[in-house]
Amino acid sequence: MNLHQFRFVREAVRQNYNLTEAAKALYTSQPGVSKAIIELEEELGVDIFTRHGKRIRSLTEPGRRILSSVEKILQEVESLKRVGMDYAAQDQGNFTIATTHTQARYALPRVISEFTKRYPKVRLSIQQGNPVQITDMLLHDQADIGIATEGISSDKNLVSLPGYQWTHMVITPPEHPLLDKKHLALEDLMGYPLITYDANFAGRTKIDKAFALRHLEPDIVLEAIDADVIKTYVEIGLGVGIVAGVAYDAERDRNLRGIPAGHLFGSNVTHLAVKQGAYLRSFVYTFIELFSPTLNRKLVEQAMSGEHEAYEL
Repeated sequence: MNLHQFRFVREAVRQNYNLTEAAKALYTSQPGVSKAIIELEEELGVDIFTRHGKRIRSLTEPGRRILSSVEKILQEVESLKRVGMDYAAQDQGNFTIATTHTQARYALPRVISEFTKRYPKVRLSIQQGNPVQITDMLLHDQADIGIATEGISSDKNLVSLPGYQWTHMVITPPEHPLLDKKHLALEDLMGYPLITYDANFAGRTKIDKAFALRHLEPDIVLEAIDADVIKTYVEIGLGVGIVAGVAYDAERDRNLRGIPAGHLFGSNVTHLAVKQGAYLRSFVYTFIELFSPTLNRKLVEQAMSGEHEAYEL
């Protein structure tokens, strides 16, 4: 057996059992992929896939266990490569961050500015997506680090650590009636159309839960995946916005006013995640420490060794 066979098995599953697409993804031929898989099955003495004619359809029961082992082996191979790269070039390489628009736009610029000063030879890439896409990029080794508020803290194949806490902000046009409220209540928001995040982004679950606990049904007229869109439509008078506090800056957003809403929707935690068992290069640890002063290399290594269950901000 060899690594090519392992990669063919993994890619066949990733491509929904389409060997033609698996071959394209690996820059090889479909017959070659099919032959390699059959040879591996013959060597192992079991069928990895169920078949209908010449087409594979799904994993067999032993196939599922074999795939799990294949994933671990290939991950270790990638880790070995990264160890070599790390020691050969401590201050250079490729570094990919998968994150949401809010984090990329508002939380990361300061961090990335400092990071690029320290590591000018590192080729940095930011891939934006929703939490499900971020998790998928991490699991498929398409990103080194994932950063998001929702989703990534619950996948057992990821090591997720709290980065920082934040609360929501209600935003309005200048001279809006809500600005006269001494203590803003959820009931006050019921009189206005609301503009806020899509269900998978930036603490939206906390917003929905807060209204539901009070048996209120807010009039949400627009949902968006980034705060810039929300602020734009608040400016043109479509409604009152609810955004992450980090997305509002009084100096920058001069056509808007902000009302702190932590007492309404509670606090949120943005998490930083890496794939379980991944090898992190030295500059990745530096990035993590820049992103969250509460984290350091020792804490991250402890988390990756399984000592992270109780770590919170």
